[in-house]
Amino acid sequence: MTQGRLATKGTYQHIPIGIVATLASLGALLAILLPFRTSLSSAIPALVFVLPAVIGVVIGGSWVGVVGAAAGFLAYDFFFLPPFDTLTVRSAQNWIAVVVYIVVVLIVAQVVAQLGAARREAIRRTEEFERLYELSQTLIGDLSRPQLLTHIADTVQSVFEPRWTALVLPEGDHDEPVPGETLEVAATAGQPLAESDIASLISVRGQTQSIGLVGDSGDGGPRKVSVALVVNERPVGMLVLDDVALEGLEQSLLGTFANQAALAVDRARLREQALRARLLDEIDRWRSALMGAASHDLRTPLSAVKTAVSSLRQADARLSAEDRADLLELIEQQSDRLARLVTNLLDMTRIEAGALELRPTAMPLEEFVEEAVGNLGGIVGRERVRVTAPSDLPMLYIDHVLVSQVLSNLLDNAERVSPPGSEISITARVAPGATDRVEIAVADQGPGIAPAERERVFEMFSQNGRGGRAGLGLAIAKAFVEAHGGLIWIHPGVDLGARIVFTVPGNALVAASA
Repeated sequence: MTQGRLATKGTYQHIPIGIVATLASLGALLAILLPFRTSLSSAIPALVFVLPAVIGVVIGGSWVGVVGAAAGFLAYDFFFLPPFDTLTVRSAQNWIAVVVYIVVVLIVAQVVAQLGAARREAIRRTEEFERLYELSQTLIGDLSRPQLLTHIADTVQSVFEPRWTALVLPEGDHDEPVPGETLEVAATAGQPLAESDIASLISVRGQTQSIGLVGDSGDGGPRKVSVALVVNERPVGMLVLDDVALEGLEQSLLGTFANQAALAVDRARLREQALRARLLDEIDRWRSALMGAASHDLRTPLSAVKTAVSSLRQADARLSAEDRADLLELIEQQSDRLARLVTNLLDMTRIEAGALELRPTAMPLEEFVEEAVGNLGGIVGRERVRVTAPSDLPMLYIDHVLVSQVLSNLLDNAERVSPPGSEISITARVAPGATDRVEIAVADQGPGIAPAERERVFEMFSQNGRGGRAGLGLAIAKAFVEAHGGLIWIHPGVDLGARIVFTVPGNALVAASA
């Protein structure tokens, strides 16, 4: 039911109250006027007895006003028109007073009744506009699709008050219902649907029900109403209301609701399609990037391993024991590099899945550096790494497995772009302005990183054109550092090579020399 029908229903419910109020007010007026009836003009009670009729109209409607008018007429004639205490009217003047009283009461009652009806209609219109505005806001809102469907069903249920409301959509992810397609009940409101109700809404053996026709019981009573949700002459679903009687204006209102709901449902569908399209684009980008990383990061160690193994297998190759040892060491180092690449890929998968869990412990810088260099399996000799740090440097409070991987990746990148045998320096200090953070920098003597690439080099699978720095390792380093609440960046004030700086938590109360 709409609010107008609710108002009418409420009026009928107030008829007994209106009659009681009318008779009570009439009795009160009689008690006041009766002691003075011999001294009152006959016009005064006629004017005063208009009040009970008005009270009846306001509280119970026009029918109660008629009752109040009739009761007032009887009281006026019986108590205030001579001869008193009879219903006899003798003089023409009194007949005129009676007629004037009846006319005035009826006119006043009619005016009050019309004002009440106009007020109820205004309230109904206001509430309808509020509902339409609410749906319009939903149309431009940011509700998820399930929330939107539930909101539509609840709104229709609250306005029209059927036994239940159901929103039926095509099953799956099709743009619109097609012949032979199954429907599904996407949202409901009101009383729970019985299995027979659901069966009547969805298809049977793959045949969809008719969409877009308003049902009619044929006798004007409560009925099941279905209305199509249509966008640009394309049905996108169906609203079904059970056990509801709609008048002409209410059917128009339901049609307006359906149009608004159709736009909202279609917009939600388009938004989901756009999101899927972006996800597919992202998957394609990752696939392309992965292929690029594989071609870059896998080709070099695989080629080195292939060359070394081929040299060892040549039957006519006369290799010294030292040459064989060098080839075997090369195979081991490049195999370790391949293993680190796989580890990096697995780590990035953990990051993307949100499964990264920190297990921080206190660790001195020197031990941290030794672990990172050891992870490289001899690719970077310890003699090439120079560590500079103050003696009172705080202990690092880190997940050493993750952060040592950060330093290993930075050292690996530095080794690949630096001249053979060149020095790689590691410096550490308390981060400026933060006694609980340690700033660590890794500097190499390679070709450096162009200013335009200093942000992009930390992106997944990026590659620095000048230096050949693999973005996968740096992306992993950035993710692990940020997981510790730190930052990583390329220091701009370097004349030779590159200097990559990152921060990690430190225990300000415990120095490394302690």
